Amino acid sequence: MKLSSTIAAFLLFVIALTCAAQPPDTVPVRKERARRYSIEPIRATMFAAALPGLGQIYNRKYWKVPIVYAGFGALGYAVTYNTKSYNTFINAYQDFNDIIPETDSYLELLVNLDPKTYDPVLFPKDYKPSTEAWVRTTLQNGVDYYRKYRDLSYIGIAAWYLFTIIDAHVDASLFDYDITDDIRASVVPVNFNYSGVSPGITFALVKTF
Repeated sequence: MKLSSTIAAFLLFVIALTCAAQPPDTVPVRKERARRYSIEPIRATMFAAALPGLGQIYNRKYWKVPIVYAGFGALGYAVTYNTKSYNTFINAYQDFNDIIPETDSYLELLVNLDPKTYDPVLFPKDYKPSTEAWVRTTLQNGVDYYRKYRDLSYIGIAAWYLFTIIDAHVDASLFDYDITDDIRASVVPVNFNYSGVSPGITFALVKTF
């Protein structure tokens, strides 16, 4: 009887140790897959239209942002330079064609010419009509030249702005474009139609998984 009690006590002790060694019931936690970054073309287009370079940032094409602003900087410089030159020539042309001696801004542009040879206002007895006509034509050509390139510079800014928007839209559209090698082609030698069998082939691209 004493031996049976000892065995029973030992079995209870083993069972208790076994229960204590088992971990508590746990519910496996499912790890959520990292959400893949997605890009919407319409949103990229709106960002690029709102602020140049913002669409490229949205597309994660950060290296394009300096190019975007370098283009605007170069075109802005062209606008400034051509506008300043246009104003200089138009003022000189107007001063040359008036009869006011004090308005002589054209002298700064014609430093290599003697005013006696072309200026009928300052030197009415010494000037040469042929030289006067050449100076007038030269000033007029300068006005036309810088006005043309000033306008083209403004058009260039608008075109560059539109290009940055298109670039952002195209990049966003091609962001998820599949260029992996797991694409194969299949060719079906015969096509069927309602009138029977007609010879031909069908070419299809099939993505393999």
